This record gives sequence, C-alpha cells and structure tokens, in this order.
Amino acid sequence: MERLLISDVIQGQSRVAVMEDDVLVEYYVERSGTEHPAGNIYKGKVVNVLPGLDAAFVDIGLSKNAFLYVGDVALNDVDFKFRDKGEGLPDIRDVLKVGQELVVQVIKDPLGSKGARVTTHITLPGRMLVLMPTMDYIGVSHRIEDDDERERLKKIAEQLRPEGMGIIIRTVAQDYSGETFEDEINMQISLWESISKTVNSKTAPAIIHRDSDLLLRTIRDLCSEKTHKFIINNEEEVNRLQDVKSLLAPNWKGSLIYHEGDIFNDFELESKIDKTFDRRVWLKNGSYLIVDHTEALTVIDVNTGKFVGSNDFRKTIMKTNLDAAKQIARQVRLRDIGGIIIVDFIDMVDDADKDKVVEVLREALVSDRTRTNVVGMTGLGLVEMTRKKIRQRVATLLHMPCPICNGSGRVFTPETVSIKILRQLSRDKDHLDAKSFVLKVHGDVAKFLMNEKILPQNVEIEQTDSIYMEKYELTPIF
Repeated sequence: MERLLISDVIQGQSRVAVMEDDVLVEYYVERSGTEHPAGNIYKGKVVNVLPGLDAAFVDIGLSKNAFLYVGDVALNDVDFKFRDKGEGLPDIRDVLKVGQELVVQVIKDPLGSKGARVTTHITLPGRMLVLMPTMDYIGVSHRIEDDDERERLKKIAEQLRPEGMGIIIRTVAQDYSGETFEDEINMQISLWESISKTVNSKTAPAIIHRDSDLLLRTIRDLCSEKTHKFIINNEEEVNRLQDVKSLLAPNWKGSLIYHEGDIFNDFELESKIDKTFDRRVWLKNGSYLIVDHTEALTVIDVNTGKFVGSNDFRKTIMKTNLDAAKQIARQVRLRDIGGIIIVDFIDMVDDADKDKVVEVLREALVSDRTRTNVVGMTGLGLVEMTRKKIRQRVATLLHMPCPICNGSGRVFTPETVSIKILRQLSRDKDHLDAKSFVLKVHGDVAKFLMNEKILPQNVEIEQTDSIYMEKYELTPIF
C-alpha cells in the first residue's frame, strides 16, 4: 500500500486529503479561529463539583465549562480518603474543591451542547512515543502484536523514561533501536519543563500549550514508510515543514513537494470530497449504504439497491454484506465518525455467514489509526461498534442545520400546510373585518390549493418559489 498526502492551504484554512492506493480514505479541515482544543493544555479553575455525576466542571476559558470525571484525575491515593463506591474510585468531593486550580488537557472537543472533556493525565505525543509526565506507567501500542518486539520496546522505555513519569511506545516505533528515541524523549522533557514554568506564571483560566496544527500533526503522525509524498500548494508551509521534518519525522524517506495551483482540482479531489457527506453511498455492485447521524449514535443501513446477484439468494446477500463491510470501514474513517455506531446488515440466517461479515469488517478497520472496537452482532442482527471520539466530525465544521427543516431533514407536505392555512382563515374570520385576503405560498402549496378548490372565494393566491414550503403570508385587505 502506498500513501499520498495532499494539502490545500489558503488563508484561514488548511485541508489534508489522505490517499491510499489512489483511494481517498481520510479528510481533514482546520480553520483559523475555529475551536479545536483537543490536545491543548489549560490551567483551569473548578467551578462546580457534582457528586451525583462523580465529576466536576472546570473553567478553562472556553465558551462552555469543561467536564472532568473523577477517573480522569491524577492523584496520590494516600492524599485522599477513599469511599467504597464499588469501582474503587474516590469521592469527587475528596479530590476537588470549588475554586481549586489545576492543569488539564482536553481529550475530547466540545460536541453539540456539551463542553470539552478534560483530564489531568497529561500526554505529550511525539512521533515514536508519548510522554506522560503525571503518570508512572509504561505501555506499548496494541497494534504491535509480536510479543518479543513488545518486550524489547518495553525494556527500552524503562531505560529512557524519567523517574515518576510514563511512556507509551507508538506503533511507528516498531523495529527501531533505543538510540532513535533519545532525542525525542529529551525534546518532550524540555517541553514539559517549559509548560510547568508557564503554569506558574499564568492565572486560571488560561491556555498553557497548544497542540500542533493540522500540517504538523500530519507529518508527525502520517509520514511513515508507507507515505511516499506529501504535496502542498503553499511554498511557505513546505519550507516550514522541511525545517521540522528532522524532529517530527526523522526516519521518513519520502518527499515534501510544492505544487502550484488549485491542487485539489488538479488531483480530482473536489468531486470526491463533495460526495463524502452524502447520506446515500453507492457501492460498485449497485447496492448502497444509508448513513444517518443522531445525537446519541450513528446508524448505517445496508441495502441491495440495484444489485440482483446470481440465482443463489444467500450468495447475493453475502456479496452485498461483504462489500458493505469494507465500504463501512472506509466511510467511518473518511467521515471520522466517533462514538456508538450501529450497522444494520441485510438479514443472514447462517451463523457462519454472520461471523464472516463481522470478521471482514474487523479486518477492514485495521488500517484505521483511531481505535475502533467491533463488539459483535446482536440477536436482532445489528452490529455494534464504538470508535474513539476526539474531534468534531468534519461535517460539523462544514455544515449547519437546515434553516427550513431545523435539521430534521423533513418538511410539512403541501396538504398539511394547506390545512394550517384554512385553520388560520377560520380564526381570522372571527375577529377581522376583511373584505378579502392575499395568500402568498410556495408553488407546490398553491398548486394543491387550486386543484382541491378548498379556499374561500375571497382569498387570492399568489405563488412564489422564493418562500419556504412550510411558510406562507396571509394579508387581509380592508
């Protein structure tokens, strides 16, 4: 597999498209002035402690207070009186007090009406490893499956980590020697020392450290041996990334390339991106997916559509579901869907077929850098998945709720609007001494009213497509 990174940078906005074997698999957008605080470190102040939620709200200077769960608070067990709460967690009132100042890091962007979620377990990600200055812990990426390699990397981490701090070895570190990590760990320790000094000089609420911007995160996290080119249409950004390449991606052998012109158009990406957020996703065989987002979860429905398959009904269903499983994995990654995901595959009778579809889905999700857990298939034949939610979906940045339907995706029918008009006319007749009325309505509503001939004779219809389907204007003439 070959990975190609393409970035379009204009004033105020950066976009990155990730192509794998000429297929668009990830898409990111970042705009200046748009709050994406995930990864940022703040000095905050506790404004409310809620024992009923085992949590506290912390003012970190954003429009909404951040949510801090008791399990996300780094503490020394001997400093607090633990109460028996079943899970071994302390009472939040023994851990935090209103007015208390503390250093927190955003682990989840504000979503909808909810504020950011924060933790006091600070992490400073590098290319090869993650430094955890507030935790005494050593971990190795679960994507590194070889037991001998995991043990080797764990020993390297034990030698490198500062006393009282933690280290997580990232997937990209596999097969590299300990010397490769020394410069990075020293840089992260220096960063933490700088952050600690800034904390002492700031009054809460205040931002202490901003996470890297989109392009820096891209070269840090995506420029591996699989990536052969990173093409950008901004020469200044190419030069900036060249300057930090040795620090953020010291072992990357690929090329940073400047491309003059409309880069997304030149690589025929605009049309692909426009289709990214369609509710209906067509598969090559004529079947399709329906992707619906709700406040609580995302639902994906699989349909055979135009695909009729062979003479064997079971094979037709299996072919559709297997193709859908691969496409679902791509869509989840491309749309950056997080949280709970429910997939309604076409009903299968044979348990072996069900297991095969779930296995193909799991295999297709292996290339996704974001942790995804396929729970399995329920008794109703629904596949349950969870995917780590960190930042808002790109669609949230690009789209807004429809002002006509208020985001519901549905509007009243012409018949429903007509009945509302008749009701208003009935009410107005009781208290308005009008000779006639002028009714301005959408063309479809006007057509229905004229066909049905249900309006009083003293109502003149004025049709216009400039008014919303559900709206109308009823003007009395005296």
